[in-house]
This record gives sequence, C-alpha cells and structure tokens, in this order.
Amino acid sequence: MHADVHHLLHTIDSAELHCRAAEFRLPRASLRARLGWVLVEVGLRLTAQGRDTVVPRATAFRPA
Repeated sequence: MHADVHHLLHTIDSAELHCRAAEFRLPRASLRARLGWVLVEVGLRLTAQGRDTVVPRATAFRPA
C-alpha cells in the first residue's frame, strides 16, 4: 500500500471517529459551572452557621 493511500485512509477513519465521539461528549462547561455553584452554596452555608455552633465529628458517629 502506498503511503499516500494509507495516510488518506487514516485521515478518513480519524474524522469518522471524531464525529462519533462528539455525539457522546458531555457538556463539560455547564457541568463545571453547576458543580462550582453547588460548591459555593455549600461553602456559604458552612460559613453562615457561625463558629459558635457545634459540628459533630466523624469519630462521634457510630453506625447502628
């Protein structure tokens, strides 16, 4: 097989695989943004509790 033909077939296969992969790609930007806002909300809730409240520690938890 000539190098030009091999390169052409590889290019066609590569383009087809990229098109197929694009169908299954997740919307990463929106997922990152949603996760970021959830983390901000959790952080705000933790700081809104104040330092006077007692937070139970993981060592105090005993499963039934």
